[in-house]
Amino acid sequence: MKFLIDNALSPEVARILRAAGHDAIHLRTKGLQHAADEVVFQTALLERRVLVSADTDFGALLSLRQQHYPSLILFRQGSPRQPDHQARLLLAHLHTVAEDLDEGAIVVFRRNRIRVRRLRS
Repeated sequence: MKFLIDNALSPEVARILRAAGHDAIHLRTKGLQHAADEVVFQTALLERRVLVSADTDFGALLSLRQQHYPSLILFRQGSPRQPDHQARLLLAHLHTVAEDLDEGAIVVFRRNRIRVRRLRS
């Protein structure tokens, strides 16, 4: 799977995902660490990457645009803050949400809970 890791998360998350065989890149690698949310969103869309963030603004952008892509993985309150724990949590549950992400979804990781909202009806 292809991921774009937002500046709200450590580049270590991208490194761990790459080590697990995924195509993961952090915004800093692309020189986009200071880019506006709209630019980040558009980059994920054009490159067909799942956006991974802790910034709820991306969910709002998806809602306002009424788009199905890019899919979004969002780490929320109570979810791990350490990059290795975030990456391992994502990897541990990726098989259960991969189809949703392929179809267009927002996947929210919270403490002891994962919520999936499909962007298509």
